[in-house]
Amino acid sequence: MHAYRTHNCAQLSAENVGETVRLSGWIHRKRDHGGVLFIDLRDHYGITQIVADEDSSALPVLEKLRVESVVTIDGTVKARTPETVNKDLPTGAIEVFAREITVQSAAEELPMPVAGEQEYPEDIRLKYRFLDLRRETLHKNIMTRVAVVSDMRQRMAAAGFNEFSTPILTASSPEGARDFLVPSRIHAGKFYALPQAPQQYKQLLMVAGFDRYFQIAPCFRDEDPRADRLPGEFYQLDLEMSFVTQEEVWDTMEPVIAGTFEAFANGKHVTAAGSFPRIPHAEAMLKYGSDKPDLRNPLIITDVSDHFTQSGFGLFEKIVGTGGVVRAIPAPGTHEKSRKFFDDMNDWARKEGFAGLGYVTRKGGEFGGPIAKNHGPDNMQKIYDELGLGENDGLFFAAGKAADAAKLAGAARIRVGEQLDLIDQDRFELAWIIDFPFYEYDEDEKKVDFSHNPFSMPQGGMDALENQDPLTINAYQYDLVCNGYEIASGSIRNHKPETMVKAFEIVGMSKADVEEQFGGMYRAFQYGAPPHGGMAAGVDRIVMLICGAQNLREITLFPMNQKAEDLLMGAPSVPELKQLRELHLRVVEPPKKEGEGA
Repeated sequence: MHAYRTHNCAQLSAENVGETVRLSGWIHRKRDHGGVLFIDLRDHYGITQIVADEDSSALPVLEKLRVESVVTIDGTVKARTPETVNKDLPTGAIEVFAREITVQSAAEELPMPVAGEQEYPEDIRLKYRFLDLRRETLHKNIMTRVAVVSDMRQRMAAAGFNEFSTPILTASSPEGARDFLVPSRIHAGKFYALPQAPQQYKQLLMVAGFDRYFQIAPCFRDEDPRADRLPGEFYQLDLEMSFVTQEEVWDTMEPVIAGTFEAFANGKHVTAAGSFPRIPHAEAMLKYGSDKPDLRNPLIITDVSDHFTQSGFGLFEKIVGTGGVVRAIPAPGTHEKSRKFFDDMNDWARKEGFAGLGYVTRKGGEFGGPIAKNHGPDNMQKIYDELGLGENDGLFFAAGKAADAAKLAGAARIRVGEQLDLIDQDRFELAWIIDFPFYEYDEDEKKVDFSHNPFSMPQGGMDALENQDPLTINAYQYDLVCNGYEIASGSIRNHKPETMVKAFEIVGMSKADVEEQFGGMYRAFQYGAPPHGGMAAGVDRIVMLICGAQNLREITLFPMNQKAEDLLMGAPSVPELKQLRELHLRVVEPPKKEGEGA
């Protein structure tokens, strides 16, 4: 007999009744029924019920052990009586009568519960992550992640991609976030950087002639934590293709992404490969107020500025007259909602930092609210006719500068959809957002800067860079979105050195700057670079969506907390002086804030 087990804790069934078996695992739960002890024994695979009574030598040992102790049980498989069969458990038709027990590891009193999965403070969960990972939902999420990554790899291989591993110690790259720097012991005063993404390396692979590359790539960014991105590191399905248009990238990757979602959707609707909507960025910002719209939400934002060029509602007339806009967000079927619903939405907008959210109520064809009163029923009816709204539909308004109105309208669209329960939770709606602006104006720096990926090909090429207003140039850039999240980003790359230099000159960098900062890629482009493009899909976000988790920490093995601290391992930590000397470093303490001690 095997030293630890003949079966795992999910294997035994009625067919095994009468057999002598050996199981090993953790004591998940204990139930004492007066002389009869029931134990749920758990391992990676599942749970088996163990029974010990006064005839079992295992009883006194089991009685003393705490939950989460690891034991090996020798026993006999018995059929449960019909009334005690647990149909929700794969092993629910049997139980194992314990004959002998070996304690492999006794558990101390737990700092947090494993069984039951009740809410518990996050700092405790992260400090004792090894216990947290024993919990059923988190354990299942991690295994789903493993399966998703495996599924992606198989689909990419089937699509003709080869998996390459690119360097982890590299040079800084302008990916839009701070680098994690690694000091060099050998080269005093110099630093490596952990890759924010394998962007330059994967392009170099195309220049080297490998044609189709992918990897499940670790990426490192020293940026503030947020709900949809973990601090420190994340993983992406990174890929690049040679001799392709952006349409070919989309056509190649839709079956991969849709197929992965379908494999784990458990019956939920998934947008079919070949039918992902392709929405220009400008249209997305107008209709949804976001470049990562949740298409499960049926609400569409409309610009109604023209209706307020001359209006009895002076505030909107003034906003439109000074170059602002008015955006309308429908609130269908709100005739049964009280005025408080609309006032609460206005209060919510103010708490979010906006001036407010205007509204019109309508019940049985009668308009209500200050905007309708001042704008007039006939003028309101024109707006309603244009928007296709009915006699019992309400309407919200976001007004101001175009960017501010779009942001408020987008947030209000989401909130109204949630408040009115309009969002179908059983769908994965995928779409491409395309034609991103190549440049944007940086108000802080008072200059033109890249709005997305600086290595993208501008639409119109060199001619556009030389003859167009930079802020009117679009790029061959695209994002893939799902249910309100950006899950992938990519572009067709700028593979021509003279076009690359010109693109960077517009943001204030010289040819010498380009050669210094991107010398490897710039040099490579001098020796024959194929047209190429690709994308990177966020593995963490895709798994989060598939699992229905609300936070990336619920699908990650050992995440940091919101302060970018690893509470389990104690990182970051203070280095020893010996280590600093070897690296030729000295720690400079940050200046003390006013009011702190000397």
